[in-house]
This record gives sequence, C-alpha cells and structure tokens, in this order.
Amino acid sequence: MKISQKKMPVKNREITYTHIETGSRTICFMLSGAGYTYDKPLFYYSTMAMLQNKIDVVHIHYAYGQDLFKHPLNDISEAIIADVKPIVFEVLKNNDYNNTVFLGKSLGTIPITMEFMKRKDFSASTMILLTPLLKYDVILDAIGGSNHQGLLVIGDKDPHYNANQLAQLRHSNFIIETVKGANHSLDIEELDTENSILSLSKVMGKIQEVIRMVHER
Repeated sequence: MKISQKKMPVKNREITYTHIETGSRTICFMLSGAGYTYDKPLFYYSTMAMLQNKIDVVHIHYAYGQDLFKHPLNDISEAIIADVKPIVFEVLKNNDYNNTVFLGKSLGTIPITMEFMKRKDFSASTMILLTPLLKYDVILDAIGGSNHQGLLVIGDKDPHYNANQLAQLRHSNFIIETVKGANHSLDIEELDTENSILSLSKVMGKIQEVIRMVHER
C-alpha cells in the first residue's frame, strides 16, 4: 500500500489531498463534512472497508470559515466544487482507473449531488451519501432524478430528515437506510454509546453491500 499526500494549487491557495493506493482499478473519492473529518468513525471505517476490498481512496482536505455558510447554497456549492473538481480530474488523469466511487457526508454530499452526479463522465459511478442535506430541494431533486446506484444513509433525528421527502426517493436506484434515533453524526441520542457503535456497524455493512455491487460491474 502506498500513501502519499499531495498539494494542488486552486485559485490563490493550495488544497491538500491524501491518495491511498493499493494497485486497484477502482478509486473512491471521499468528501468530508464541515466538522466531520477523515479521522472520525464514519470515514475511518469507510476508508478501511474500501482498502479491505482493494479500492484506492482519496481524501480531499478542504476547510471553510463560518462566513461561507451565510451564503446561498449555490455559492457554497460553487466554492466546494472549485476546490474538489480539479483534484478529482488530476487523480483520474494521472492514474489508470476504470471505476469511480464518491462518498460524502453532509457538506461533502453537495459537490456529489450538484456536480458529479450531473456529469456524463461519471454516469456509471457509485454514489454513497451519508446524511445528505435533503432540506435543500435542489439536492433532493438531484438524487431523485439520478440513475446512479448507491447508498443514502440518514438518521431520523437529523435536522435534514423528512419522512415525506425520503419517500420520494424510494423509486431511485439508491439503497436507503434510515437509522432510528440517530442524529446528524449518525450517533444515537442521547449519548447512547453501545447503540451508536451498533449503528456504525450497520452502516458499514451497507457500505460493504454497495462495494460488492461495484465489484460485480
């Protein structure tokens, strides 16, 4: 296994990304949440699951001040896409991958739904959306109008959870997993350690299910 940390100039700054290589022909691009970074449980074990199944991983290390989140969703989306997209294309240009997976949580689901799911060159990609921001109609519509296969996981105590909205996505190709009692971190309230670990295990099982779908292609 080869792990390399690289920097790419984007506008007037540099964005760092970590590329973990196993010699695979499949790559998973991971996009973190605003405060939910790659050392947190969902990403730590998702990374382990990918590597266990011989899928390369890229962590893109972006970070934003709170001022960004005062802007409309389109402005937030443009800022994140501008940081993420050049790295995705740089990695694909310099490596011989024939399958792509995108895994994002919360903020990281914005560029997936608003950019990569809309591009023809990623029409066969597998999408894993953890706690997507479903209160935004544009994100809900992007998922509902997509032909992608993948996984959507959200807790029913997440502020972005809405049973009626989720029902609109049941016709999609996404496996939809609602975690009872889970908040936006997919932890079980109130500070329920044991059931939070069981919830994490269940989510990882669903990710393994999606990985099997990728390998069957």
